[in-house]
Amino acid sequence: MPAEHLNKKLFDEDIERVPNRDGFGEGLREAGERDKQVVALCGDLTESTRMSIFAEQFPERFVQVGVAEQSMASVASGMAAMGKVPFMASYAMFSPGRNWEQIRTTIAYNNTNVKIIGSHAGVSVGPDGATHQAIEDIALTRVMPNMTVVVPCDSIEAKKATLAAASHIGPLYIRLAREKTPVVTTADSPFVVGKAEVYLSPEGKEKKIGIIACGTILHNALLAGKRLNDEGIGTSVMNLATIKPLDEEAVLAYAKEHEVIVTVEEHQIAGGMGSAVAELLSEKHPLRVVRIGVRDQFGQSGEPDELLKHYGIDVDSLYEAAKNRAV
Repeated sequence: MPAEHLNKKLFDEDIERVPNRDGFGEGLREAGERDKQVVALCGDLTESTRMSIFAEQFPERFVQVGVAEQSMASVASGMAAMGKVPFMASYAMFSPGRNWEQIRTTIAYNNTNVKIIGSHAGVSVGPDGATHQAIEDIALTRVMPNMTVVVPCDSIEAKKATLAAASHIGPLYIRLAREKTPVVTTADSPFVVGKAEVYLSPEGKEKKIGIIACGTILHNALLAGKRLNDEGIGTSVMNLATIKPLDEEAVLAYAKEHEVIVTVEEHQIAGGMGSAVAELLSEKHPLRVVRIGVRDQFGQSGEPDELLKHYGIDVDSLYEAAKNRAV
């Protein structure tokens, strides 16, 4: 991707940091302005999910369901059956966590046009601890037939993903984070549901390591990739914002250009984005895949940065893992 399509401060310490849930809130409001059929439902977390932005402008199209995530899924499905375009939001641990069966049966099974927003995902939720740290939600949603799964890397991409979701027909899950994270993209960065983009390529070096990342952890992958390139180890970084449907053509082409693929996600390595990549490559282009993420553990309380380090998905850990285990 041309450098001018990414943040000019991409590798600077003073890069802008914005919660990507803010981009969702702005995108939902704009989607509501474009289409009167767009409605919103929330599970008593209106401000935290940034659905408050929509609720303030369109109170007649907003439903506060309360702490009743199972009912929220069923109500949203019914509204979709009547021609509405419902967005339902909660913490990812509660939706799709607590209401997985209702999402499966009333939304995915019926292929209803509901958009599921799971905020506060990953261990970077921090002090809230294991009960609130959804690190299984990609696995839960991508296994469902008819479900599309999108994991935006920053606030700008989250806004684009929300607008795209409003015009997408069928069930769709968007995974969001709580913390302020680096703004990697710009208004000019391409985003299409189902398409991957390469954000970093080695200049004048043999391509050895291909890093594939999703979500807000992408910036850490870019920093690690730059460090490897600076040391002469040819490294590329791909933003795989859509986990399902997987951009098989792009991932296969990318894999064929590198000696090893390293996947990075703020999620369990079992069933997540790395699993989706490994499944594809094992069938169509076998090569070494190193999956980096949470390894069969629950989260715990702590500050976001120290938790990322503890689970090996901070910049230093990614750099070391890619260099020592993949080369």
